[in-house]
Amino acid sequence: MSDWVPANAVITGGASGIGFAIAQRLAGRGVRVLLADLPGERLDEAAAGIEGALAQPCDVSDPAQVDALADAAFDRLGTVELLLNNAGAGGPRGRLWEVDPAEARRHFDVNVWGVWYGCRAFAPRMIDQDVPGAIYNTGSENSFFCAAPQTAAYIAGKHAVLGLTESMREDLPDHVHAGTIVPGWVFTPFGDARVMQHGMDVGEYADLVVPQLLARRRFVVSHRSNLKRIDERMDALRASYSEYGSDDDNDVRDAIARLTGG
Repeated sequence: MSDWVPANAVITGGASGIGFAIAQRLAGRGVRVLLADLPGERLDEAAAGIEGALAQPCDVSDPAQVDALADAAFDRLGTVELLLNNAGAGGPRGRLWEVDPAEARRHFDVNVWGVWYGCRAFAPRMIDQDVPGAIYNTGSENSFFCAAPQTAAYIAGKHAVLGLTESMREDLPDHVHAGTIVPGWVFTPFGDARVMQHGMDVGEYADLVVPQLLARRRFVVSHRSNLKRIDERMDALRASYSEYGSDDDNDVRDAIARLTGG
């Protein structure tokens, strides 16, 4: 894997769980980290627990606060080579038609728009730096299939994170990479501890994914067992297409390439 090591990294949702564990590993490799999270003792204690780490209060659902985070990051660090849009929240549970749409929208404000705001605030400045950089957005196994029943808002949001990241990849110049982090079941404070405790240890998870981040992989993965569910969806999709017939001349990207001479 690549020997690329960023000088500075910004991690939203960095005060606990996956964000904090990754921050610890990056700091151990000489990366200076800025942890962004909701204000309070947890954020202050997290930053104090990593030598040289900085803390910046930020509610990612508020675009003004995310813009302020970007301002503070570049002012305090000078450069930002690695951004992890990692902040997230568990969504409302229940059958879709029983979930309050307003509650689902509030969930999207964090899990989808929070990621969007982070990309919007940081990407132009990282492009202007003209040094190798990377933006990673934390999706989930739920970006590819329904891992947890009756969590439509969460699953839809994680599918959205995958889609916006894949689209942004094409908008970035070669020196700024974009990828999706795809956690499986990891033991974090994200959900009910009685359930979460059966997941992968968060330190073990960070040890697996940090080398992939530094290798600038498109997808940063862990739980290989997820392929079973991913293949299940893809096999059903292929079966439908194989029965439909062939119309390869209508492929959208091929058509655009022909029309534009690309």
